[in-house]
Formats: sequence, structure tokens, C-alpha cells
Amino acid sequence: MNNISDIWFSFSHIYRIIMKKHNFSAGPSILPRVAVENAAQAVLDLNGIGLSILEISHRTKDFEEVLDEAVALFRELLHIPEGYSVLFLGGGASMQFCMVPFNLLERKAGYINTGVWARKALKEAKLFGEVETVASSEDRNFSYIPKGFAIPADLDYLHITTNNTIFGTEYKTDLDSPVTLVADMSSDILSRPVDVSKYGLIYGGAQKNLGPAGVTFVIVRNDILGKVSRAIPTMLDYRTHVEGGSMFNTPPVFPIYVVRETLRWLKSIGGVPAIQKLNEEKAALLYDEIDRNSMFTGTAAREDRSLMNVCFVYSDAHKDLEPTAFLDFAKERGMVGVKGHRLVGGFRASLYNAMPKESVQALVDCMQEFEKLYI
Repeated sequence: MNNISDIWFSFSHIYRIIMKKHNFSAGPSILPRVAVENAAQAVLDLNGIGLSILEISHRTKDFEEVLDEAVALFRELLHIPEGYSVLFLGGGASMQFCMVPFNLLERKAGYINTGVWARKALKEAKLFGEVETVASSEDRNFSYIPKGFAIPADLDYLHITTNNTIFGTEYKTDLDSPVTLVADMSSDILSRPVDVSKYGLIYGGAQKNLGPAGVTFVIVRNDILGKVSRAIPTMLDYRTHVEGGSMFNTPPVFPIYVVRETLRWLKSIGGVPAIQKLNEEKAALLYDEIDRNSMFTGTAAREDRSLMNVCFVYSDAHKDLEPTAFLDFAKERGMVGVKGHRLVGGFRASLYNAMPKESVQALVDCMQEFEKLYI
């Protein structure tokens, strides 16, 4: 192989072989093939400039165009109103667990506790002031989304986690809140339409629906910033990044490039309304099989079942069966990442935006084959 074209041909061939696997991993997770292929080409040579995306300066015109387009596509696809900034930061969603209260908590904040990640966010907020657990689903092992609770009017903000990757529950509509609403949308951003105007701040890690690990998105309404009396370290102050256009320090260049390619792909297939329809079809296909199949049962309340993370266990009649029995059976048929989280056990299939319906059908076929071994 003497040139880039030969190297690229070899990579493409290998990648197509790898893609015979069906990737149900909860994150990092499946990405659109076109995004991965374009990113791989950019690693070798970005737009024919003779340099890799991995070695260009973030201050060059080549990267600034990538960043500007990623922001513009985010705004377009989510219909983000004027007065909001779109940021790409480091540190993952976990860094946002402290950045949110650092910037917004003056008197008291409210949190809805719907699982592990919501609980982690709540724990960090307590370092900065008074925190009230407004509602929780911990009483039933986070198997549902709390409803019918009152939101105190004296909160600086209310924090929710819209999709729960570990327990498989999800908010299906935007919550109406009398106080500033903050949402961790790490695992369901761009999977359904969102009325951004109902939120003061939305954040999330990219490694579910947007790109690889290493970049975090933040959508923040500018007028909620600068209201706390505490001093905020420069790097943890959202205003630093709003003013610097996500370029105060070196941003995660390569992950942002992949985000741009993923957003291009999403736009090309019809945007958020189109992907919502596909996501609903994929989830219905798998949930219908779980409900029909005598080997399995779902773990989340039906009305709160996540479109992104489908959690299930063996049915009572087969609960003594070793989890590895199905996991090994599925692995032999190309299924990857279907082991459930240790807190729930059983199995989990993540159906993020880039997951093709054909892969979900392959998992359904696998479950039906498995059932035939025991009936």
C-alpha cells in the first residue's frame, strides 16, 4: 500500500466486515456508518489538505468551519431559539453535575431522582447548597417515571434526567416547570422533538446519539447565567465558553468532527421527526417480542419504557437460567452489548439513532430461536 487511497480501501474492507456485528452497546455506542467512514478518511487526510484531523490546530479555518457547522446543525435540527448558546466542552456529562449547581444554585435546587445518573447529579449539587428531592422512583427500583408531583416555586432550578440508560425509563414529553428546567439528555438527545424553550439548560455526553466519547454538548439560555454570588473558576463558568465560542481552551477537535458528520447524516434522513418515527418502530418491534416471548419479561413500567434502552430479564418460569445462556447464544449470532447493567441484571439493548431496524429484527429473530430451545 503506497498511498492514502490504498490505506483507505483496506480500512473500508475491514470496517465492512466488522459491521456484520449488531452493536447494542449502551455507550460508547453505534454511530452512522457514513460518519465513521468520513471520520476515518479525515484521520488520514482532512479535505485533501495533507494533514490529519488529529493534527490540525483548533484555530485553523478548517476546524473553525467544522465547529461552526456543528453548532448551526444543532440549532437547525432542534429548532433552538434565539438567546441560547450551543457549547461543546470536555469532562463528560459528569462534569456538568457540578457545573450546573456551580453556575445556577444560589438558594435551593430541586432534583427528580430517577436512577443512577440522576442520583449522581443530585449528590454533586449538595456540595453547593440546599437540594430538595422533589420526586423519586427509587421505591420501585427506578422502574417508572414519577408523576403528579408539585414543583416548589422557590427553586433556582429543577433538574431531570430524561432517559435512564440503566433502568430503561424515559420522559416522553417535555415537563412543564414554573422554575428553570435543567435536563441531562445524554442518551436521548435528537431522538425525539424537544421544545428547547421550556428548558434553561440541556446537557449531555455525546457517546450515545451524537459522536464518540470525549465531547459534551451544552445548550444554555444566556439570561440564566451570572446570577449566583459565588466566584466561579474560569473553566467552570459557562460564560467563559459562551464568550469564547467553545474555544477558550483547545476543544476536543476529533469528537466534534464526528458530531458534525452525525448531524449531517441526521439531517440527510429527514431530521428529528424522521428519526423519532424510526426509533418508535424499532422499540415497538423489540418490546412486542419481549411481551410475546415466554422466555423474557420487561423491567420498566409500560407507559415509561425507553425508546433508547430496552431492559428485560428472564421470565419467572426461566429465572433460574444462567444469564450467560442467552448472552452466549446471542453473541454467536453477532449480537454485541446486550448484557444488562449489574444493578438490574438480565439484558439491555440500546437502540440509539444510528441503530438500523435490521439489527433490531436480527435480535428479535435471535430471541425467537432461543425460545425454541426451551418450549
